[in-house]
Amino acid sequence: MIHPLRKHIEEIIELTDEEFDFVLSHFESIKKKKHQYIIQEGDFVTREYWVVQGCLKSYFIDDNGKEHILQFGMENWWITDYESFVKQTKSKTSVDCIEDSELLYISFENRDKLTAQMHKMERFWAKKSKNGRIALQNRILSLLKNSTKEKYDLLLEQYPKLFQRVPKKMIAAYLGVSRETLSRLNS
Repeated sequence: MIHPLRKHIEEIIELTDEEFDFVLSHFESIKKKKHQYIIQEGDFVTREYWVVQGCLKSYFIDDNGKEHILQFGMENWWITDYESFVKQTKSKTSVDCIEDSELLYISFENRDKLTAQMHKMERFWAKKSKNGRIALQNRILSLLKNSTKEKYDLLLEQYPKLFQRVPKKMIAAYLGVSRETLSRLNS
């Protein structure tokens, strides 16, 4: 059986068994329970997480106490506070588990070492970063130009399993609408 991380990486680059063993040696495994944090606002973030199993959310709470979800993380997705991870500054967001989760993580230091020693992985993360920027641009465009119904339908089309795993109030927080507005779409 192919390790799920290897399968994920090999969607972009090919690895020999020895290369994958080397890559995997830079990661650690961690399990978290539902509602446990992996990052809290104000933390210095030293890890990037890859979701083996489970579901997480990245979010911040505004001055009025309203939650704004920036990202969900399900199987085969990466999640962290990227600004804090890359710049080694305090996190502006929190990340916690919506479900019991199994994660692999790589430290900032190990990621730097790995990419310096294995240029294939540098290419892998460059491609993931480009794809992430494209997804972020599309999300911003959708938030700015689409109606609530269009945003909802697009999210449902792209990630139907997400709707089975997270409460509607979280979908609303991700779309930037109230729970009541989301309820009207479904009636």
